[in-house]
Amino acid sequence: MRPTTQPRPGDGPPVLVTSRPLDEYCACFGLTRAALGRLPGPVLDCPGGAAALAAEARALGCEVVAADPGYALGPHRLAALAADGRATMAAAIHRDPRRHLPADRRRPEKYLRSWDRARGLFTADATAHPDRYVAAALPRLPFADGTFALTLSSYLLFAYPAVFGPAEQLRALRELVRVTAPDGEVRVLPLHDERGRHCPHLTELRAALRHHRIASRVLRTGPTTRVLTLRPARPPRPGTYRPAARSERTAPR
Repeated sequence: MRPTTQPRPGDGPPVLVTSRPLDEYCACFGLTRAALGRLPGPVLDCPGGAAALAAEARALGCEVVAADPGYALGPHRLAALAADGRATMAAAIHRDPRRHLPADRRRPEKYLRSWDRARGLFTADATAHPDRYVAAALPRLPFADGTFALTLSSYLLFAYPAVFGPAEQLRALRELVRVTAPDGEVRVLPLHDERGRHCPHLTELRAALRHHRIASRVLRTGPTTRVLTLRPARPPRPGTYRPAARSERTAPR
């Protein structure tokens, strides 16, 4: 898919601004509305784009803070960029529906209308509650350690390798873990780039995360959807034997 619209970290190419609804978040990340409502703390959506997660989750009793450099533009300008992103997605679905249309969505028009509704919810919510939409970009976030019970990051770190190379991915993932509570979790998707190519260094990246005491696993949430989950590694119990880790010479540092 051709990236378009607003620039993100550094001097890399711009990326697609999207407006995904709560139900799409749940389907992709392997979440449920009930589980979100039971979380013991707030959720971070980074990057949030023009998504409706914060607006829709509030009705469940779930507090969501969205972070995105685009929020410096204001909600109406970002919503306009998301409308451009919607047009780009519509063209991509027309060219290759199997690749770009979620497996549980058979009607492109209905799927894209869900983006339109989400974009409207975002605009209204960001206008009414600007404190919930923080202009910030990875790999440096303006939140204290352990702030969030759940951190979600979609369609950025692995989707645009020209913006986030292996070293930048590692720094960004460590930052997402930093702002997440020790008993919380980070979930990141997709694990492929905008052309559908899977991350070629995921094994080395996970080894580097282990070096920084971050546990990871790959969770399958759909027929073609894989999510990288991260948690701080638990220290061994006293008296527990733990063999020395092997050197990972090819891992990004």
